[in-house]
Amino acid sequence: MASDARRATVGDYVALVRGTTYKGQLVGEPGPALLGLGSIEPGGGFRTGNYKTYGGDCPDELMLFPGHIYASLKGATKDGKMIGSVARVPPSVPTGRLTQDTVKLVFRTPDPEDATYLYWVLRTPQYRDYCAGHAMGSAVVALSRRDFLSYPVPPPTTERRRVVTLLDAIEEKTELNRRMNETLEAMARALFKSWFVDFDPVRAKSEGRDPGLPEPIADLFPARLVDSELNGIPEGWQVAPLPEVVEVNPTRALRKGVEAPYLDMANMPTRGHSADEVIDRAFGSGMRFIKGDTLVARITPCLENGKTAFVDFLQEGQVGWGSTEYIVLRPKAPLPEEYGYCLARSAEFREFAIQSMTGTSGRQRVPAELLAHFRVAVPPKPIAEAFGRAVKPRFARASAAVREARTLAALRDALLPMLISGDLRATSAVQHEMDRVL
Repeated sequence: MASDARRATVGDYVALVRGTTYKGQLVGEPGPALLGLGSIEPGGGFRTGNYKTYGGDCPDELMLFPGHIYASLKGATKDGKMIGSVARVPPSVPTGRLTQDTVKLVFRTPDPEDATYLYWVLRTPQYRDYCAGHAMGSAVVALSRRDFLSYPVPPPTTERRRVVTLLDAIEEKTELNRRMNETLEAMARALFKSWFVDFDPVRAKSEGRDPGLPEPIADLFPARLVDSELNGIPEGWQVAPLPEVVEVNPTRALRKGVEAPYLDMANMPTRGHSADEVIDRAFGSGMRFIKGDTLVARITPCLENGKTAFVDFLQEGQVGWGSTEYIVLRPKAPLPEEYGYCLARSAEFREFAIQSMTGTSGRQRVPAELLAHFRVAVPPKPIAEAFGRAVKPRFARASAAVREARTLAALRDALLPMLISGDLRATSAVQHEMDRVL
């Protein structure tokens, strides 16, 4: 890493390359991900999501690869948190292309430590304050290239390099947790689809194939499908309206004015089951929920975007609340709580909900009572319980990883101001806590 004290500004480290637009007919074709504002967290960091791809040609200077850093110099958020926010392409995104609303940071030296150091300097609260103070505009606010490049960068001393090493370790562990959670949830949802939608074990047995399950579980499934209003379902199963097996908007007691955990629609996840942030807020009006409930956004475009959460952030007996635009689902025994979340994420449920939306353009929503028209194949008690035994450990492990990620984020936020201030007296305490967590 360069330590020349003359490198006093961002512009001494990098030049900027602006992104471009792409031909609409080629968007969605196989190719690198299009990375723009939607892939940057407000305040900095890479936002994982379902990105559009582009199948056409792209200039080499607009290509992004793992480790590359890019930034947003404009945005429409009221608090301006997007202004100047930076992201670093993670290993999980092998190639990307820069869109018109972002700029790529091209480093003047090939030293990777320069890039790492500047990346974390541009994540500090001091830098965020600088961006807020230099932003221009009202509805759309922007930071000029000149102001961005003029931000003063402190020299990368030995102490600051130590902080950067800790910050990198936090980000790496957070990314590992995220990828593990994606795998755990994918396994649970795949099992749900196999057992309750595609009926794979039954089809395998009917065709004389090995269902690929432990014998005690395989023996729970019948060997043939029978006709029903859902076409073929396993012999001995029943077809029922959703409310017969899953409570829809069950009653939860919470007095007005009582402070309770609050989940805002903006913090509902579009991928994964865990909410981004929950705060305490006095109850006014909204949907109430308890641990183990599933929340589904019922209004456009939140429903189409996949805003769905499994409530794993409350204690037993605690009641939380949120938007009136949530639908709350709670499976009835013997179905496990996690069944509700897997169902809400299923293509069949989402397609039904989206097609059931009513109302004027831009304000369409799903009336909760229409879910009575959604039919499900109801398994016998032993299969429902076996599903619970299979998925509960996966959800528990994923929830623990999310809690760990929140602890790591708090440690990161404690370290970041030290990178600029030079007050590194608390670094040892943070290192001790990191050793305990990691």
